[in-house]
Amino acid sequence: MSAVAWIAVGSLIAWVWLLLGQGFFWRTDQRLPLRGYPERWPSVAVVVPARDEAEVLPVSLPSLLAQDYPGEAEIILVDDCSADGTGGLARELSERFGGLPLTVVTTGEPEPGWTGKLWALRHGMALARRRKPEFLLLTDADIAHEPDSLRELVSAAGTEGADGFELVSQMARLRVTSTWERLVVPAFVYFFGQLYPFRRVNGAGSRTAAAAGGCVLLRAGAAERAGVPESIRQAVIDDVSLARAVRRSGGRIWLGLADRVDSVRPYPRLADLWQMVARSAYAQLRHSPWLLAGAVLGLGLVYVAPPVTLAAGVLTDDPVAAVAGGAAWAVMAGTYMPMLGYYRQSLWLAPLLPFTAVLYLLMTVDSAVRHHRGRGAAWKGRTYARPETAPES
Repeated sequence: MSAVAWIAVGSLIAWVWLLLGQGFFWRTDQRLPLRGYPERWPSVAVVVPARDEAEVLPVSLPSLLAQDYPGEAEIILVDDCSADGTGGLARELSERFGGLPLTVVTTGEPEPGWTGKLWALRHGMALARRRKPEFLLLTDADIAHEPDSLRELVSAAGTEGADGFELVSQMARLRVTSTWERLVVPAFVYFFGQLYPFRRVNGAGSRTAAAAGGCVLLRAGAAERAGVPESIRQAVIDDVSLARAVRRSGGRIWLGLADRVDSVRPYPRLADLWQMVARSAYAQLRHSPWLLAGAVLGLGLVYVAPPVTLAAGVLTDDPVAAVAGGAAWAVMAGTYMPMLGYYRQSLWLAPLLPFTAVLYLLMTVDSAVRHHRGRGAAWKGRTYARPETAPES
């Protein structure tokens, strides 16, 4: 066989393995476990870190204030040195809409060794602990919740013990409106699921741990046992680090796709999506040039090779390359269709996944370049260099 044919066959083998051996990552059926409502509703403190969120807060915060929760619940919004009046706007929204009680607290700049979001969570969780809630709902300021969201999350967590979960997290449905959002956003969740197959995360005794930082329900006791957020204070990818800390401390975790929790943050331009991915992509690779090289080669073999070898096989009359490359491309597109369906997008976008994968590859390389130029992971005016230690590992 030709070299092109060998590459095509290798890519097809990789896709058959991904299809069957990677925790059925492509399925989208991991939704909140159905349980009966508890006899007594536990108390909950909702902690919202917010930095310059005046644009999205009028949509997201009223959805939290309006939670239809039968038990005791309150909201603590941590204004993280915002320059756009986030804290004052939150108070105005609370006065206008009523609902759950809201407390707004402010922080100073993070101490050395802390990322901004975790520094804000530290303040919010510390205040919440004084009131001794049984659960903490950690949710981002750009996340909108349906009125029954908190009730369903608490029900899914169950009672503490062998059948309950210490951490329940939902991947919020991201906004998909612009052309670039349609092309990039479903693939973002698809790639995340490929790295952290939800079924594996949710399996009893599994070593795979992950969470979606926009919506995390956490037992207060589990947070203390895991030492969070102090134990993960340097983590750029804080949601995965949180899940690992909880699992290491013996807690059960659950992760799935959301039906009634949505991100309202717009990413209309490619530059906006590029920044979202590039700010943490190299951190995902542990700032390792060797892992970066492996990721580039792996993405090339898995996503780029199928259409390229198909075209090369047709042009050079190499039937093995054409058939194997075409079959690999078909399997790839087939595994992407469930995610497109979840996002209510046209299935005709599935064959474009290799193009999107190339974009992600370039974003990852750019993330590494930024790091080695001393810019590290940048978000909302803050830049985080590589941590001295890696508490998330």
